[in-house]
Amino acid sequence: MYVIIVGCNEIGYCLCKELLNAGHEVLIIEKDATKCENLEKELGNVSLCGDGCEVAILTKAGAARADIFIAVTGEDEDNLAACQIAKQKFDVHRIVARINNPKNKHIFAKLGIEHTVDVVALLSEHIKAQASISSLIHLLNFKEQGGELVLVKVGNPAAGKSLTKLPLPPGSIASLLIRQGQQCQVPAPDTVLKLDDQLICLIPSGSKESVQAIFAG
Repeated sequence: MYVIIVGCNEIGYCLCKELLNAGHEVLIIEKDATKCENLEKELGNVSLCGDGCEVAILTKAGAARADIFIAVTGEDEDNLAACQIAKQKFDVHRIVARINNPKNKHIFAKLGIEHTVDVVALLSEHIKAQASISSLIHLLNFKEQGGELVLVKVGNPAAGKSLTKLPLPPGSIASLLIRQGQQCQVPAPDTVLKLDDQLICLIPSGSKESVQAIFAG
């Protein structure tokens, strides 16, 4: 696949390396000439110095043949503009934008950029997971399929019960059981849950609160 990344910050750099290692063709568009020079010294001819919000630069980058277009700059305005141009002018179908300010998420959605990564939300969820602050941690969205992946911690309401005895929303799937002192396993419907077990579950979008109540109260 041909992937264009706008922004050579830490995210863009790491993403570029991983995609190159996976055998993909990658081009990073970056305004800072020094960053482009350093990138080319390390990874070769994988950068284009310029503004990813300009049609001329995206034309030079070959955006019309891009399979995926990703904007990860530290400015939401730049990410939004670059993604809109890639979608509307170059008909790139798979577009992903970084969102730095959660308040701007609805703007991206309103303007047709549906696949976004909320950096603040991801960091918040990671901190909660590491600190065991919350009984339910959001992992991943599957917007087109109407589902989301979550990690839930079993509390008193669910402890001692099997999965079949829990009133989970229709379509929910408990895909992995994490139990202290044991290897991870796929739970059976009659698996009896223990206090402080953790489950990775696929649940319908918008049902996090009800699922959290079922497992943790």
